[in-house]
Amino acid sequence: MIRDVLKLALVIIVLVGFGAFLLGRRSTGWGILPDSPVSAAGPVDTSKARDVGAKVGEDTAKAANQARDAIATGSVTAKIKAKMALDDLVKARNIDVDTNGSVVTLTGVVGSEAERRRAVQLAKETEGVTSVIDHLRLP
Repeated sequence: MIRDVLKLALVIIVLVGFGAFLLGRRSTGWGILPDSPVSAAGPVDTSKARDVGAKVGEDTAKAANQARDAIATGSVTAKIKAKMALDDLVKARNIDVDTNGSVVTLTGVVGSEAERRRAVQLAKETEGVTSVIDHLRLP
């Protein structure tokens, strides 16, 4: 569900950026509406329009990168939770997986030391994980 929301956000960001690009092109002489009642009283500063368009494009790219990173983080978390859910030893519902970049933090209560080791092992084996912080505790 989070991935769907983030994908939707990414699509909206790209569409807004594309729309801003088109508006910038229109204002610099695309001439889509030649009989438009709006006109400039003097010379149009096209460099300012280009600068604004570049700024919008840059902001759109930053937002798209943030959305991509959030999707990647959610993907790593989902992979780890799926591995735990399929494992016979680990009780995935008792373990919280928090991903920050490539660092995963496991918190919650486990039933045994063997379950703790297995949960950490599953997280470490997941593609995209560089380190695991173990905050799991025994009852």
